[in-house]
Amino acid sequence: MREKLDEVDHKILALLMDDARLSMATVAKRVGIARTTAIARLAAMEKKGVIAGYGVRLDLGLYQPAVRAYVGISIDSRNAPSLVQQLQQMSQVETLCAVSGVIDYMLTLRCQSTDELDRLLDQIGAMEGVRHTSTSIILSKRIDRGPI
Repeated sequence: MREKLDEVDHKILALLMDDARLSMATVAKRVGIARTTAIARLAAMEKKGVIAGYGVRLDLGLYQPAVRAYVGISIDSRNAPSLVQQLQQMSQVETLCAVSGVIDYMLTLRCQSTDELDRLLDQIGAMEGVRHTSTSIILSKRIDRGPI
């Protein structure tokens, strides 16, 4: 049975979601608990899988590649593991989602130029098992409710 998070856990998570580099002393002080308690709570949430990992959030105003595109990919399902592994190796791949419908995967690419995008699309299209791709270049974001 899953244990529920209490108010202290939620406060710790909120602070770390804003700035995962905060020291445990700072977190403890802001939450109003002992540093050792904060460390123990954090370790427990990591062990339970509540905290799945840590990463970097980019300021896209400062780090924005010249071209981003959505790519829908239809594949032969027996080639899915190999395809995912190959796409994982491409640094330009921002996201890869399995989706329902005619398209099997939706990919987000970030490239420095349309030439680079063109080369990547040729590479992806030539991968074993890829039947069809459909690409839409992202012109602008009109609504963005995701994390910073």
